[in-house]
Amino acid sequence: MKVLVVGGAGYIGGHTGYELVRAGHDVVVLDNLSTGNLHNVHPDARFYWGDIRNKTDITRVLTAEAADGQPVDVAMHFAAKLIVPESVSQPLAYYENNVEGLRTMLEALVDCGVRNVVFSSTAAVYGEPASGICREDDPTVPINPYGETKLACEKMIRWVAEAHGLNYCIFRYFNVAGADASLEIGLDKDQLTHLVPLVMQAALGLREKLFIFGDDYDTPDGTCVRDYIHITDLAQAHVLGAEYITSGQGSLLVNLGSGSGYSVKEVVEAAEALAHIPCEYAPRRPGDPARLTADISRARQLLGWQPKLDLATILKSDLDFRRKLNGA
Repeated sequence: MKVLVVGGAGYIGGHTGYELVRAGHDVVVLDNLSTGNLHNVHPDARFYWGDIRNKTDITRVLTAEAADGQPVDVAMHFAAKLIVPESVSQPLAYYENNVEGLRTMLEALVDCGVRNVVFSSTAAVYGEPASGICREDDPTVPINPYGETKLACEKMIRWVAEAHGLNYCIFRYFNVAGADASLEIGLDKDQLTHLVPLVMQAALGLREKLFIFGDDYDTPDGTCVRDYIHITDLAQAHVLGAEYITSGQGSLLVNLGSGSGYSVKEVVEAAEALAHIPCEYAPRRPGDPARLTADISRARQLLGWQPKLDLATILKSDLDFRRKLNGA
């Protein structure tokens, strides 16, 4: 396959590019580098600078790649804003980038004859499910603008698919963390908000302490429970998803997680096996549900996919990458 990875210089897009190349696919990356880094682009991938909100940028890449008689087979979308508290304070920016950006991308794909799309969605579309275990057919009632924009994107993809014959694969992510086993790429950003890298920064003395936001949730130890999936497992699922829809098997929507839940306190305790983690409790953050874990049976059934890397591996790979990044 020839795969266009939009947002492919970012954390998830970059790892997916690596796994696509390893699987023998031809990878093309489009990114405006606003949050991504060229270092995350595999050396064998072709890079184009461009902005998802500019149809001309996307069309230029699709046209150039079709010139050799082998047009893009499938496009992957990773070019979204994704910080929950920021979405609460800046909802208009999230709608402009996430929803309008996808609309522009889909318009370019339809015009250029690309009929396969892989979209990165989020568990935030579920809001706060009553059981804490999310199944793809559960109600979607987001409690923050980030989740609302992703749900709007899912609906847009479905309507466009019906009108224009698109095949789509929508992945609803749970908490993604860790680094590639090569340690060539990992989560390298100035603005870190996810738990695992924050824990490891505290372990390395790169931040004074870890703040645990809320200890009064309706969970066994009062801290939020989340489902953590290794970035490599997630990226490999994208390869399978792209191969699924391009082989004529239809469209699909599946959760991607480990199928297990860990509280913030449990993650910190697991990390203590690697290094001391100075931490302090702080008030809740706006928009954080108490519990989110994934039912991943659909991904197993349709894609034959099974996460292989556990929480201990997630933590160690992130710590090792951060040590390399900072010369520790």
